[in-house]
Amino acid sequence: MRELVAAARVARLATLTPSGRLHAVPICFALDGDLVYSAVDAKPKRTLELQRLANVAANPEAALLVDHYEDEDWTRLWWVRLRGPSRTVADPAERERALDLLAAKYRQYREARPPGEVLAIAVAEWRGWAAADA
Repeated sequence: MRELVAAARVARLATLTPSGRLHAVPICFALDGDLVYSAVDAKPKRTLELQRLANVAANPEAALLVDHYEDEDWTRLWWVRLRGPSRTVADPAERERALDLLAAKYRQYREARPPGEVLAIAVAEWRGWAAADA
């Protein structure tokens, strides 16, 4: 599961709003052991104060879904769901390490380091499924 997750290019992050509503967004991420990092990047947004940041501040529980789908070959389907507490990274050294990991994975982050907050999810639960040949 770790290899599949580490190699994946996108995941879906699910958090709860302060009022308890589910909020899911696609994210870029980097896996470091049992930590997942994601950053608020410079893609066009109305603000860098994204809903996911308010959600994590109000309720740290988060889930990340990573999956692979192929229209014509369902024998290669798989998904992995990671759950655990999340937080905004406050430590400058940890933030730089997370940004280094993200830049190593994504060319766009090497060219323009994310200016916003970095989120960390401490993965406490791994669940997954794969078709027979995946």
